[in-house]
Amino acid sequence: MNNDDITAVITSFKSEKKIINCINSLGKDIKIIVIENSCDENLKVKLESEFSNVKCILSEKNLGYAKGNNLGISKVTTKYALIINPDAEVQDISINNFFQTAKNIPEFAIIAPYIQEAKDTEVKKIEKGVFEVKSVKGFAMFLNLRQFKNIGFFDENFFIYFEEIDLCKRLIKDNKKIFLDTNIRILHDGGASHEKSINYEMEKSRNWHWMWSSFYFHKKHYGYVFALFKIFPKFISSIVKTIYFKVISNNKKKDIYYCRLSGILNSILLRKSWYRPKIN
Repeated sequence: MNNDDITAVITSFKSEKKIINCINSLGKDIKIIVIENSCDENLKVKLESEFSNVKCILSEKNLGYAKGNNLGISKVTTKYALIINPDAEVQDISINNFFQTAKNIPEFAIIAPYIQEAKDTEVKKIEKGVFEVKSVKGFAMFLNLRQFKNIGFFDENFFIYFEEIDLCKRLIKDNKKIFLDTNIRILHDGGASHEKSINYEMEKSRNWHWMWSSFYFHKKHYGYVFALFKIFPKFISSIVKTIYFKVISNNKKKDIYYCRLSGILNSILLRKSWYRPKIN
């Protein structure tokens, strides 16, 4: 195995400052496909002129994380793909460690790095440093593409959030194997991939989609009634806090909780995930 066997896919939205660091950390020997959801022509020119191993595809509209990654994966011709967020950075030996684990466990579907926001509490030790898990976080995932032929990749009904949990759940249901490797280290800022100037609009978008995706995920896997029961406390909380922050004239907080309420309502009413950040 060598670097010709892997392609990195980065789905980004106004992430120019962060994505440069991510690309530099991957090095010059790995093919990189960037899906830029902001249709930024200048960024495409900059990336492709500075990095000969980068191909930047501008989407016609903001596709979100799931659909953007699927577009990137559809352009991959290598055996493996690395899905990585623009605010993540690969440490020097991470790729080599990935190849070593792939060689030791060739039947894997996903290998994820050690740095995760939460670890599966019921892990089965396969060998030193490598654990079989039920799900991993989506900021960095090494995909063995041939293992996905029966189930596909990300569910494009998700715009953002829960799409990697859904994918892992479908893999496990199909008896595929997911691993967490403590020898693979990838630094992740988390929620810091975009420019600071659009923080407020992105915060509203995150809150809308977290609620929408939460209900949709639980409905998809456990049924409508279970999802309704799961989301109900957040539904009531969103109503109360929207009213409260309106009364005290805190418009920013009011708008954020209104977005949460709107996300829940739209998902309960079985409407598609339509909200997009209002950014020029």
